[in-house]
Amino acid sequence: MVLFSSPLEQFEVTSFLNVNLTLLGLNFALTNLGLYALLVLMLSISVHVLAANDRRLVPSRWSVGLESAYASLHGMVKEQVGSSNERYLPFIYALFFFVILANLAGNVPYSFTISTSAVLSIGLSFTIFFAVTVLGLHKHGLHFFAFFVPAGTPLAMVPLLVLIELISYLARAFSLGVRLFANMVAGHTLLKILSGMLWPILTSGLLMFVVALIPMSIFLALVGLEVAVSVIQAYVFVVLTCVYLRDAIDLH
Repeated sequence: MVLFSSPLEQFEVTSFLNVNLTLLGLNFALTNLGLYALLVLMLSISVHVLAANDRRLVPSRWSVGLESAYASLHGMVKEQVGSSNERYLPFIYALFFFVILANLAGNVPYSFTISTSAVLSIGLSFTIFFAVTVLGLHKHGLHFFAFFVPAGTPLAMVPLLVLIELISYLARAFSLGVRLFANMVAGHTLLKILSGMLWPILTSGLLMFVVALIPMSIFLALVGLEVAVSVIQAYVFVVLTCVYLRDAIDLH
């Protein structure tokens, strides 16, 4: 009898190490979420250290690749936020590499995808939302609230439209993180279900192995699609962050 584990088990946050400081009433725990977040951070730093190329004149493939990524992000920031607001490029650049490496690292078998954690994805979304709102209030003061009143709105429609715009604005705090979280969870869950079905078939004998080659090819295509989704979701995440920045800066 073949027992299938739940496809949602891969998203459980488990503790590797617990340190209790009874006298201070503190508890420190190292979970798989914290461990892989640190690994993603170290991986991001390592990629950029390798791209330094030891200050040689002839760039390596790492250097060319990162320069191309920087140029693409720089063009996107200029287009979305404006050329006068390129001071936000370092933040967008760091955010993009953290999200894309977190997504891609989760495609390694038996690893943990930190972007499938609602705590991280929605927490990151809330942090960006709060920072953008503070930026808008700092830059425009009370005039920032004019953002919730569309130009040319009849006076009688103002209360209703303000309520709609306010709800739409507050929804950004969730939508940015939920979009990333939901797409990554859905893709990894599908791959887990398919792999759990394919493995017993592949190990059932030579005839079943040959029969399973067609669904196996479909599974490998879905793996490639999930890698593409990892990249696309990272790009969408930073594009929407740039849109929120532009709205806070220009109020439109």
